[in-house]
Amino acid sequence: MPLEPSPPPTSPLATTSYRPYLTAVQRYSRLGVALGAALLVAACVEQSAAQGNGSGGAGGGQAPQVPVGVITAQPATLSITTELPGRVEASRTAEVRARSAGIVQKRLFTEGSDVRAGQLLYRIDAAPYEAAVESAQAALARAQAQAVQAAAQHQRLAPLITANAISQQDFDSADAAHKQAQAEVKAAQAQLRAAKINLGYASVTAPIAGRIGRALVTEGALVGQGEPTPLALIQQIDPVYINFTQSANEIFKLRQQLQATQGQGQSQEKAKEQASAAVEVMLEDGSVYPHSGKLLFSDLSVDASTGQITLRAEVPNPDALLLPGLYVRIRMEQGQAEGAIAVPQQAVTRSDQGDTVIIVSPEGKTERRTVSISMGQGNRWLVRSGLQAGEMVMVDGFQKLQMLPPGTPVKPVPWQASAEK
Repeated sequence: MPLEPSPPPTSPLATTSYRPYLTAVQRYSRLGVALGAALLVAACVEQSAAQGNGSGGAGGGQAPQVPVGVITAQPATLSITTELPGRVEASRTAEVRARSAGIVQKRLFTEGSDVRAGQLLYRIDAAPYEAAVESAQAALARAQAQAVQAAAQHQRLAPLITANAISQQDFDSADAAHKQAQAEVKAAQAQLRAAKINLGYASVTAPIAGRIGRALVTEGALVGQGEPTPLALIQQIDPVYINFTQSANEIFKLRQQLQATQGQGQSQEKAKEQASAAVEVMLEDGSVYPHSGKLLFSDLSVDASTGQITLRAEVPNPDALLLPGLYVRIRMEQGQAEGAIAVPQQAVTRSDQGDTVIIVSPEGKTERRTVSISMGQGNRWLVRSGLQAGEMVMVDGFQKLQMLPPGTPVKPVPWQASAEK
């Protein structure tokens, strides 16, 4: 008959002696399971990497190319523009003043309206000047009567002196009286003319055409006492002038950079020819004024206190949008860089070690290239050296490359100019 298994020991001593053995067995079993799992994961990773790098396996193939935005370097003639602050000024300004003393009787214009040259603006009490004209007329008539009498006396004595009927002294006195009477007539005529001029000053007219401001005096005011009294201000605001300044050092540096970009020196005549007369105006809200102007002049001297050169532009203002004193910004073309290569600023990495760009070959290989920057123009850099015509420069996709292993092939895609800000 089968033997029955012996019962486990029941004594406390026997139970205690079996526990260390069971615990050790359990630990080794768990360690073996964990080690096996780790080996399995490593094998899977190795197989996956081999499949990714292999070229002839069933599941293998080249890594997909990452699309990046590029531009093709092409030399071109680029306009060099400068943006400067300026103030609007009326092209013609006239202060209307009272040139005759008197009481203002009437104002004959509307404040803030457009007036024409010669338009009557004020009427000053003209009674004293009318009286002065009448007095001058009377003095002229008296002088003319005396002249007629002296002329007649001279005419009578002329034949007598020929016949020696009178003395030479009497004839000389008559001749002098005749000439004096003629001079007094001319003096009276001049006084009459001055009186009429003063009478005309009583009617104040506009010296120029333009827009008149507020009236500086009212009816009943006494003007013209001691010095001409300001009555109003007329400003011609079509066209307008825009005055602005530029540092002489900036102008000198710009000319040097243009010479470096073109690789040859420029004569003063050529620099003047390249200086464009076109001027663009940006308003304070950032919008562009619809009418472009032209550069009138650039001062020949430098302000010793500020180191600035004064410039002036003339801009049409048919809608009276630009008012005198308005702050604007001027965008002006100051030259042209011939044969220059321009790249977006985001394509250039600037550091203490130099400026670099990433060149992309047609096969998708990337190369970091050191370039020399000539100047900045808007949101572009003008490259002096380091780039050749036809090379593709990476502009977009830098973050994608940073997340991928080095040497990852890329796919050059034309960068859209509309993405430029």
